[in-house]
Amino acid sequence: MIAYLKGKLAHKDRAHVIIDVNGVGYEVKVSLQTYAALADGEESCKLFTHLQVKEDSHTLVGFHSMDEKLLFLDLISVSGIGLSTALVMLSSFSSNEIRSAIMNENIALIQSIKGIGSKSAQRVILELKDKCKKDTLFVEAGMASHDANFGHKQEALAALVTLGIPRTAAEKSLDSILKSNPDASVENLIKLALR
Repeated sequence: MIAYLKGKLAHKDRAHVIIDVNGVGYEVKVSLQTYAALADGEESCKLFTHLQVKEDSHTLVGFHSMDEKLLFLDLISVSGIGLSTALVMLSSFSSNEIRSAIMNENIALIQSIKGIGSKSAQRVILELKDKCKKDTLFVEAGMASHDANFGHKQEALAALVTLGIPRTAAEKSLDSILKSNPDASVENLIKLALR
């Protein structure tokens, strides 16, 4: 998997950018949040990425911040929310606004996003409400900064799920490890969770 790209911003469009990494141009889909955060003609930029592989396509999606990437991953985990819909959601509102709407069960705000109906809005809230609250408490408790140690937990979680461990079991295991060892590296989190 490609975790991030660091290179020169070769082309910028509202729907995608091209990052030149040592002479290879990567086309990366982006939200309007990321589009706005990238300055035209940046000599060096870094995008956190997610690679979606399907039978007929490989799609690379880029994010200016780890926070946006983590929310994107949560959104696409909801049944009926695909890559395009998640990008529309992130283009319509900031990550904080979406999380707040989910935690406060603001169906009207989520339903106001193009392509999200009443049932989809309810499903997003139902499936992500507890997770958003838990992630917010995790950060507020000072156990980690959102882009550093919090990112370690999410990276370890992604690795464990890739290895075939159910997401809920992996989250419980990582939470208990982080309570006793809040400064654990990604590698240590994975090793301890696999025991």
